[in-house]
Amino acid sequence: MPKALKLNEPDGTLRWGERELLAPIEPVMMDSRAKGRAEPISSPKHLAVDVRNVSLTFETADGKVDALSNVSLQVADGEFVSFIGPSGCGKTTMLRVIADLQQPTSGTLLVNGVSAEQARLARSYGYVFQAPALFPWRTIEKNIRLPLEIMGFSESEQRQRAAHQLALVNLTGFERKYPWQLSGGMQQRVSIARALSFDPELLLMDEPFGALDEIVRDHLNEQLLQLWGKTGKTVLFVTHSIPEAVFLSTRIVVMSPRPGRIIDVIECNFPRDRTLEIRETPEFLKIAQRVRVGLRAGHSYDE
Repeated sequence: MPKALKLNEPDGTLRWGERELLAPIEPVMMDSRAKGRAEPISSPKHLAVDVRNVSLTFETADGKVDALSNVSLQVADGEFVSFIGPSGCGKTTMLRVIADLQQPTSGTLLVNGVSAEQARLARSYGYVFQAPALFPWRTIEKNIRLPLEIMGFSESEQRQRAAHQLALVNLTGFERKYPWQLSGGMQQRVSIARALSFDPELLLMDEPFGALDEIVRDHLNEQLLQLWGKTGKTVLFVTHSIPEAVFLSTRIVVMSPRPGRIIDVIECNFPRDRTLEIRETPEFLKIAQRVRVGLRAGHSYDE
């Protein structure tokens, strides 16, 4: 039976067996008139995603595989939340459960106050996969217009929306090009534009920059932050990169090896107009170190 990760008060040190893991607790703002009751720093936001005690077990020819175990998470409108953890920990599975591409074995899940299935039918999701998944025989514009065609938008509306999305991802002028004429980074930007073309409330991104080199990845991270600022979408983002997670996110969800559990949820309170230079600051490095501590703690479940 797995050991529990315990908090040793009052210094905020996490203990695993005889080891100590630094995880300082942020103070809660208190009102002296409240007689010990914590006052919220700001009014609560509407929940875009509300996951409570979700578990998922796959039935395979070799037996059961526990992918997720008792996962609970609340995501407010407009947040940028990244999921990070080792391969096979359930990051993509969690994204697919939220998108109603897979159904949990137990627990509850609401998206904007309705079931994941209702949210999918209401076209609340835009999904960006690890590969661009563009059709090579369609131009860039027609790739972006594909979901709009399926949904029955008029020709004029399709052209207008495609032009708008191309401008958002800085690809105006490439409408008549084909995917094979674009670089990998440009193709992934087309994939993002396609996911946003029908104006979904949530953008689900499954490690979209993982196959790109570091220079291109850094550039796209900055562009994605700008896009998030312009659209105000709620973004759920899967990554294996600690610097990427810290740079992009308002919160980072650290997951353990399979079965996937949430080890830590880390706040990132950087300004929205941040640049890559922030990665050299003490604040950035402190958060990155806390992510590493969480990942090491997660691996202790296997001991």
